[in-house]
Amino acid sequence: MGTNDVVSWIRVQWDRAGAWTCLVAGAITLLVGWVGVSNTAYTAKQLPYLAGAGLGGLFLIATAGILWLSADLRDEWHKLDRIEQAIRECGTAGLEQATRRSAAATAPLDVTNGRPTDERARAVAGSPS
Repeated sequence: MGTNDVVSWIRVQWDRAGAWTCLVAGAITLLVGWVGVSNTAYTAKQLPYLAGAGLGGLFLIATAGILWLSADLRDEWHKLDRIEQAIRECGTAGLEQATRRSAAATAPLDVTNGRPTDERARAVAGSPS
């Protein structure tokens, strides 16, 4: 995977790339905070590590989760757009055929024998007239 591939992936999947970046940064921030707290015996000196690194790391990890959810929702929206487009394409063809059948069903009956005329029979059967 070349540099161009990575850059193009980041441009297309910016939210997933951001999620991974925030996740790694959050993990590193929590690790730095833990090391700072564990090297200090006094509670008063541990509080800045908890406030800065602990809350900052949790914020970055939560942001990663939100970005990942955003990426998944974007994928679902694209999938729904493709499904809707396919339905519209099939629906247009089906609508034309249903219109032909409906028009044929309302065509007059042959009053001599009570059967549909040839045009009506062909249209209801779906064959072109």
